[in-house]
Amino acid sequence: MKKKYRIVKDNAISLRAKAKAVDFPLSQKDKDFAFDLLDFLVKTKEEKFCQKNKVREGVGLAAPQLGKNLRIIAINYEIEDKKIRYLLINPKIIEYSLQKCYLKGGEGCLSVDKEHPGYVYRHHKIIVQAYNLLTEQQETIIASGFDAVVLQHEIDHLDGVLFYDHIDIINPYKKIDNAVEI
Repeated sequence: MKKKYRIVKDNAISLRAKAKAVDFPLSQKDKDFAFDLLDFLVKTKEEKFCQKNKVREGVGLAAPQLGKNLRIIAINYEIEDKKIRYLLINPKIIEYSLQKCYLKGGEGCLSVDKEHPGYVYRHHKIIVQAYNLLTEQQETIIASGFDAVVLQHEIDHLDGVLFYDHIDIINPYKKIDNAVEI
């Protein structure tokens, strides 16, 4: 990580702005920032880094969360012995299922310190198109369940949407028929 970054918190107006598409060919500055984004996310797995930077472990991070109004997201986690890692430029959901899903324990966010209890319903299956800087090619990603939730959460950041915007204010634990609990 070349530059020291801080997580932008949810009270910042900038987190509600729609991020700008990244121009191609990618500039070295945009590439460097994208790798810094991923590096920051990877380092949240280290307790010392988290204490020093006053953050907790994350599975995804969007450029606006580090103060850049660009359509770039980083994803990094392991689930069921499967390592998931993306560094996506201009990700776009091109298809989604009607069936919904939600995380039983609710969602969290590195930019949100306050707890927001309730279910965040998302599409159970999505198809995303994006340029993956790690493979240096345009990719189509088919994701379901937890993978789909993480991608939707981060892509929401690019549109100025936070996870708690999806929680029903009147009945935060309202059940939706046929929704998959994760």
